[in-house]
Amino acid sequence: MRNWNEVRLQAARRMVASNPNGTYMSRPPDILLAIPVLEVELNSDGSVRRIDVLRYPGQAPETTQIAIDAIKRAAPFGDVSKLPKPWKFVETFLFDDDKRFKPRTLDP
Repeated sequence: MRNWNEVRLQAARRMVASNPNGTYMSRPPDILLAIPVLEVELNSDGSVRRIDVLRYPGQAPETTQIAIDAIKRAAPFGDVSKLPKPWKFVETFLFDDDKRFKPRTLDP
């Protein structure tokens, strides 16, 4: 991968692919159930080193763990050793009322 935008896009696509029953790709609803925001730190091989929660949702707090689990299932995200450190990216999860998510990166 050549830049962090490519890493984020590949990671978001992998999250959707590895969580087919827990995601949606249609337009997000006008009112979302929850919007957790996570920072993902990677090892040089693209495996997850650490996940920090930057924003906990006010309702449906269990969606934070759903998002964390989705990241772990989707990893590794490819070799990032040639990219500048820190090897981190942020993803926002858009949860609908069925507790399915869409990574904000994939929402145009």
